[in-house]
Amino acid sequence: MSHQTVIAILNYNGKKHLETYLPSVVKHSGNTHIVVIDNASTDDSVNFLKTTYPQIELVENLQNYGFAGGYNKGLEKIKATYFVLLNSDVEVTEGWLDAPLKTLAKKNVAAVQPKIRAWANRAYFEHAGASGGYIDKYGFPFCRGRMFDTAEKDEGQFDNATEIFWATGACMFIKADLFFEAGGFDNDFFAHMEEIDLCWRLQLMGYKIMVEPSAVVYHLGGGTLGYMSPFKTRLNFRNSLYLLQKNVQRNRFGILFKRLTWDGVAGVRFLLHGNFSHFWAVLRSHVEFYSHLGRNRKKRKLFAHKIKIDPNAPLTGMYYKSVVRGYFLKKKKHFKDYDI
Repeated sequence: MSHQTVIAILNYNGKKHLETYLPSVVKHSGNTHIVVIDNASTDDSVNFLKTTYPQIELVENLQNYGFAGGYNKGLEKIKATYFVLLNSDVEVTEGWLDAPLKTLAKKNVAAVQPKIRAWANRAYFEHAGASGGYIDKYGFPFCRGRMFDTAEKDEGQFDNATEIFWATGACMFIKADLFFEAGGFDNDFFAHMEEIDLCWRLQLMGYKIMVEPSAVVYHLGGGTLGYMSPFKTRLNFRNSLYLLQKNVQRNRFGILFKRLTWDGVAGVRFLLHGNFSHFWAVLRSHVEFYSHLGRNRKKRKLFAHKIKIDPNAPLTGMYYKSVVRGYFLKKKKHFKDYDI
């Protein structure tokens, strides 16, 4: 059966999150079809869903494919015009679907996100998305309302709907046909930054990514991988390099060299502070990047014919300087400090 809109929630051993956050989704989503895609959980998630929420469709993956592969596998089995990809640790609010879906219906818009506030500190923006995602030329992501570890208090300063570079995977509204046309998420990312990669490709195809801050959700964050996880460090460093190799259209080698240098500085900093597991995570991320050079080169070539914009044209939401230099050396801690 095909639906106009499907809310798709990816789950892996997240029974606790489903118990806490799913009630808000059911309460505030009207008759919108809800699907939980389970990534072969080993806890009691599946049984909990079948007994407590029999009205929710369950798609069961055969193994844990990660965020990227899990959604790719699950969404292939769902027929809809619009997908709403929602993390299992997100609390939604009244009317959260309205404005994003209205914007998504516009012809040239591919993806939309709402405003993301922190569930535990509800007056502040949340790390993953805040009020719209941006990126600097070296692949470091940031948001309206969040620069690295600095999350701003939401005082309405970012309440305007606008074009952005990337919409957060924690709550992403996306046209189903464009999700598949762009190639979906890159399975090799496993988790983290796969939504940035997808949004970059959609921009290269000529589409807009938007934020609709009139819709608000609350995200716990770190629900599957904690913020201090070395595995998360490895994924973020590695996937940033994948992102640049696949998508940068101008001076790719120069940008990659500079990014690798920044990573080296970060690795030494981890080592000097005694964070050996994170140092090894950075080192391993580089080994994996080099081992995947050929693979990512092929992906780049396969996607090339879908690029519809001038490769020399600036991309919306990209900061063509170093946000690392601005934040750590010039102490520019807030989004308003940057000329974007």
